[in-house]
Amino acid sequence: MPNHTASHARKRELLIDAFLIDDNSDCYVIAEIGHNHQGDLEKAKELFRQAKECGANAVKLQKRDNRSLFTAAMYNKPYDHEHSFGKTYGEHREFLEFGMDEYLELKRYAAEIGITFFATAFDFVSANFLAELDMPAYKIASGDLKNIPLIKHVAQFQKPVIVSLGGGTIEDAQRVYDAVMPINPRLAFLHCTATYPTVAEEINLRVITTLRERFPEIVIGLSDHYNGIAMAVGAYVLGSRIIEKHFTLNHTWKGTDHALSLEPIGMRRMVRDLRRIRLALGDGVKRVYPSEESAMFKMGKSLVAARDLPRGHRLTWQDIAIKSPAQGLPPFEIDRIIGKTLRHALAADEPILFEDIGEVSE
Repeated sequence: MPNHTASHARKRELLIDAFLIDDNSDCYVIAEIGHNHQGDLEKAKELFRQAKECGANAVKLQKRDNRSLFTAAMYNKPYDHEHSFGKTYGEHREFLEFGMDEYLELKRYAAEIGITFFATAFDFVSANFLAELDMPAYKIASGDLKNIPLIKHVAQFQKPVIVSLGGGTIEDAQRVYDAVMPINPRLAFLHCTATYPTVAEEINLRVITTLRERFPEIVIGLSDHYNGIAMAVGAYVLGSRIIEKHFTLNHTWKGTDHALSLEPIGMRRMVRDLRRIRLALGDGVKRVYPSEESAMFKMGKSLVAARDLPRGHRLTWQDIAIKSPAQGLPPFEIDRIIGKTLRHALAADEPILFEDIGEVSE
C-alpha cells in the first residue's frame, strides 16, 4: 500500500507542556477521568491528586455543550436507570457537566500539584470554551473521527491534537491526517477499539505497528479500554508512546465508566510497569553485564583434566572433562587443545589453560 504521508524529514515527537514524547521517551500516561467525578468538584480534585500520586502525566475531562450537541429527541429522551443522574438524557448530562468556574478551579489545582490538565472537545462551543482556558492539548474522541470540520477547528488552536481512532479504518485516519497536518503538525493518533470494555480478541495491538508505518511523522498511542493493565505494556513495546486509561476512585460508584476504569492501585501498577519496560527494552546491544559474572562463574563450564595427567602427555578427548565452575578455558576451545602436549602435570579436575600446553623442554 503506498504511503500517502508527506516528507519523512520531520521527527516523530510531540511536546505537551514540558514533556517531550518520542520513540525514546517514557510513555505519556493520560488518566481519563471523563465524568467519573459525578459532577462533584471535590471528587474531581481528588481524582487529579490520586492520578498525580500514581505517576500519570495528565488528567483529562470531557466537555460538552449538551443543548447544541444532541438533537432535541435525544436530549429529552427518558434516561431512567441505575447510572442516571437525571430523568432525561439531557438532565443526566447537564448534572455531570462542569462550567467555567469549575474548570478554572481545576486548572489552578492541576498547576498547584504539577499535573497537566486538558479535555476532550465534543462540539464547537466546547472547543472554544477550552480554547478560552488555553488548554495545553486537545483530545478528539472516536465518535468525532469523521467530524473533519470540528477537528480542523481544533487544529487551528495550534496546540497538540490527540485523536482516537475507535470505530474507524486506516482510511479514516488518513482523512484526519490530510486535514490536520497542513494546519497544525502537532498531531497524535491513539489506536482504539470503541467497545467498553474491550475484549482481548478485539484490541488488535498490531494496528499500532500499522499506524507507525503509515504515519512515520506522528506519535502513535493507545486509548485502552481493556479491563486490566497488561495491554499497555504490550502497546509500548510495539511503539505506543501515549496511553490513555479511564480512571476512578471506586469501581462501584454510580456511572457507566467506573466498571472499566482503573482504581489508583491499578493506575500505579500500570505506570510502574510502563516506566520499567522502557528501561527493560534497552539499546539492542547484546552484552555481558557485571551482575551476570557471579552466576556465569558458578553455572558456566570449563575444560579440566579428566584424571591425573603426567607432564608430556598428549591430550585426547578422554583426558578432558567439561565441568563447573568456569575457571579455565571455555568448552568451545576444546578442538584447539586436542593433540597438544602438556608442559607440566595436571591433577584431576585442574583447569586446562593455554599456557599448560606446548613443546616440552628437556
